[in-house]
Amino acid sequence: METCENKVKVVPEETARPKIMMTGRALKRSSAVSPLSLSHLVVIMLAITCGVAVANVYYAQPLLASMAHDFGIPEASIGVVITITQLCYASGLLLLVPLGDLVNRRLLIVCQLLLSALALAVVASTSIFPMWLVGIGIVGLLATVTQAVVACAAALAAPAQRGQVVGLVTSGVVIGILLARTVAGTLADLAGWRSVYIVSAILALLMAGILFRALPSDKTAKASLSYPQLLRSVFVLFGQEPLLRIRAIIAMLIFAAFSTLWTSMTLPLSATPFSFSHTVIGAFGLVGVAGALAAKRAGSLADRGLEQWTTGIGLALLLVSWLPISLLNHSLLAVIVGIILLDLAVQAVHVTNQSMIYRLRPEALSRLAASYMIFYSIGSGTGSIASTLVYVRAGWIGVSVLGAAISAVALLFWALTRSRARVSK
Repeated sequence: METCENKVKVVPEETARPKIMMTGRALKRSSAVSPLSLSHLVVIMLAITCGVAVANVYYAQPLLASMAHDFGIPEASIGVVITITQLCYASGLLLLVPLGDLVNRRLLIVCQLLLSALALAVVASTSIFPMWLVGIGIVGLLATVTQAVVACAAALAAPAQRGQVVGLVTSGVVIGILLARTVAGTLADLAGWRSVYIVSAILALLMAGILFRALPSDKTAKASLSYPQLLRSVFVLFGQEPLLRIRAIIAMLIFAAFSTLWTSMTLPLSATPFSFSHTVIGAFGLVGVAGALAAKRAGSLADRGLEQWTTGIGLALLLVSWLPISLLNHSLLAVIVGIILLDLAVQAVHVTNQSMIYRLRPEALSRLAASYMIFYSIGSGTGSIASTLVYVRAGWIGVSVLGAAISAVALLFWALTRSRARVSK
């Protein structure tokens, strides 16, 4: 609502310049509908849904060898699974997430979960590799329901609790990413890799049923746009909103640092002198959960107008975290401390970013999420590729220097751009 007491309005420096029209028809404002106050239980259900959905993108990573053996293909070729899943996830950010501004968000979330359950059932049952690839691609595409859930939570939350709600729900996303490898390795050891996708399909069905009954009906005003206009407006929004551009670039950098750690850490831990199994390596994700949970208060701080303070502290911690992380060959305890700091920092900044951008255009929450998360995806992919290449050439110290350099760039970028917008009550 434009007149809410707790509304934080972001005013670019060039306030005298009129806004560019997003399409041929002006977007509807949603001030006619008052946000709802979500119950804590519903918020927890939304967070769990996010974790269940996003984990589907990462389950395959520790299971590649078993999958290759099952399908009778070379292990070098099975890596295409990760590429297809990530590409389809990135496509879903653009093609599916903006639909929340056009259709009922509750129905959109439930339909995506049901279709995801169907795709997961195909992945778990088919023995035909091309069909399996199609299924895993659809799973990646539909995993973007996580962003539909976050946008829905932001839309339904009262302004005074929006940051807190976004923080709690987003914690589910980060925890899902961190625990995916642990869950996949454990289930695969107990009942084979297909059991991972059977369990995930059951969970998707369960969450679809729960949210259909528990989630309040989405009565926010919808944009009067065609689907092509809706997709085009994602890019127009990015061009119109300086704060969105700044926060998207920060997201790209912090998730490049995040992926630099989590993608490459498997390499030294699986080699001598550690020689840890996939299950043990995946258990390091449990350490990261502690940091992610500790950052949930970042949303509450954003609600109190402390976004820049939270961002600065978070980015400084991200940079500092690489010092203990670099001591992998000397102290696993130091690495654990570094992991907690890194995940705390990334989650705190990520929650703060989302809390800020969701205040820009109440009628365009899903498109804001899509535009922002596209940069998250770019950062994650770039960090994964760069870290593995650097590890081959310069070892773990090289990876740590890369992560610290990315973190330093993020901190410097924030410092240089923080004056581009002023935040006022």
